[in-house]
Amino acid sequence: MKELQDIARLSDRFISVELVDESLFDWNVKLHQVDKDSVLWQDMKETNTEYILLNLTFPDNFPFSPPFMRVLSPRLENGYVLDGGAICMELLTPRGWSSAYTVEAVMRQFAASLVKGQGRISRKAGKSKKSFSRKEAEATFKSLVKTHEKYGWVTPPVSDG
Repeated sequence: MKELQDIARLSDRFISVELVDESLFDWNVKLHQVDKDSVLWQDMKETNTEYILLNLTFPDNFPFSPPFMRVLSPRLENGYVLDGGAICMELLTPRGWSSAYTVEAVMRQFAASLVKGQGRISRKAGKSKKSFSRKEAEATFKSLVKTHEKYGWVTPPVSDG
């Protein structure tokens, strides 16, 4: 509840939140802003995309465990967004998570990683119309976590932003 109140007080309209079926454990989050110098921001302007819609599902023991986060729309390519809208970010894993993270901080980190990973709005005919699915996102996320646990996570140098 505190997280919702803090987001409502944001002055920059960076994100907005709607509860799914009035559940405090299931949020749809609209990411309204990414770096205005990025190709993703340009894509958003060209396609009249007002926001990137994400779904966050919080576990019962939040903030001690991370939420499951996935992209719902638009369909994105690159930017560490994978099949089903799964997001490849270490901080969304139990190993990378800290109970000190706020939803706003996670969303700001996600916005930065989208740009860093050269995320784009998909414009391919057919593929861009296929909706991301939760089941596919969960399977993809589970697989990527397993891979990273085996081979490690690559942390870009601080100089890369």
